[in-house]
Amino acid sequence: MDGDRIVREYQVLGLRLGKLVPGLVDAFTGDRALRRQVDNEHRPHPAGLADRALLLRRELAGADDLSEQRRSFLDAHLVALACTARKLAGARVPFVEEVRAYFQVDVRPGHPDTYRRAHAELDALLPGGGPLVERLADHRALDEVPPRKLEATVHALSSALRDRVRQRYGLPAHEVVEYEVVTDKPWSGFNYYLGNFRSRVAINADLGHRTSNLPHLVAHESYPGHHTEHCRKEVGLVGERGHAEQSIFLINTPQCLMSEGMAELGLHAVVGAGWGRWTEAIVGDLGLRMDGELTERVENALSGLLTVRQDAALMLHDRRAHPDDVVDFLRRWLLVPERRARHMLRFLADPLWRAYTTTYVEGVRLIRAWLDLRPPADTLGDRYSRLLDEPLVPSTLREEIGDSVPWLPRDPA
Repeated sequence: MDGDRIVREYQVLGLRLGKLVPGLVDAFTGDRALRRQVDNEHRPHPAGLADRALLLRRELAGADDLSEQRRSFLDAHLVALACTARKLAGARVPFVEEVRAYFQVDVRPGHPDTYRRAHAELDALLPGGGPLVERLADHRALDEVPPRKLEATVHALSSALRDRVRQRYGLPAHEVVEYEVVTDKPWSGFNYYLGNFRSRVAINADLGHRTSNLPHLVAHESYPGHHTEHCRKEVGLVGERGHAEQSIFLINTPQCLMSEGMAELGLHAVVGAGWGRWTEAIVGDLGLRMDGELTERVENALSGLLTVRQDAALMLHDRRAHPDDVVDFLRRWLLVPERRARHMLRFLADPLWRAYTTTYVEGVRLIRAWLDLRPPADTLGDRYSRLLDEPLVPSTLREEIGDSVPWLPRDPA
């Protein structure tokens, strides 16, 4: 069986679905002629695309010229694209099944006791005697970056992170990230990978930004997150090993859970414990104040609320809760004002992004466990490099972890 033909058909399938779902093709750095060909075609019918995805899966099983790792990657992504096409054709897919098809994970609600423990930890950390939500708001207000200093702060953090990534993981000589400040978006930041080791990163100014969240955001979008991953895979998997399937990045696929999970852990991988003091020194040079030690402890406590947003997605799409009830849930457990909760709801309700919160939640849980349970001979850098350089999917990480983490669901059927 001709593996190269299957890979090309996979790219065509993704590009055709992208004609039906604006934003589905997050990046394409492959054959421009192929893109022009699809652009010039008539609008495809989604049922035909679903059938094509299933046919390619059957053909893939006989593609002996592709490695097992490549077949696993392609098969997982064809499952996801088939689900997208089925939904576009009118099939009613239950939300949990949709998430499973996209990301190879089974989702279940978190437990309120976990959230109460996180609140108790925050209560002990934040001074004062008023309501916790008010004390957290006061803490965050002291942490705000003035709009006039947002761009300079982003560039300073980006430069410092880039130096660390160059030293620890390596980057192509001519890579570059350009930053722009935008408004009216459902996300806080977004990486637009342009190919040839170039990215444009948009920072949403509507939300306001803090010295505590900006290092995470820059690490996530640029160094060692999305930009670094795109660059390393363009050099290695695509350029040196000929894995053309890696030249297309499609939303709502296992690729996303891997990419978002590793990006969310980017600051952990490149700075680690003490990132608060590290950030405090950088922003201090810009005239910004920050209690780095306290901020890091507060953010660690807030990590206990990781699954709240996924619970909200389950409420909205699985249990059909009223949007106002979802907003109240987010406000109660995340301790955020209504404006912020409604912005989160906008992301959860968006047709393209409605399942995407799982990539951050389950991506972090799975990849953190996989990083922590590395073999004794592997460093954190060695382990994280595999995420940057290999075509891994969630099921591969679960197999390597085995039964070490009981809360991780087994590979979905």
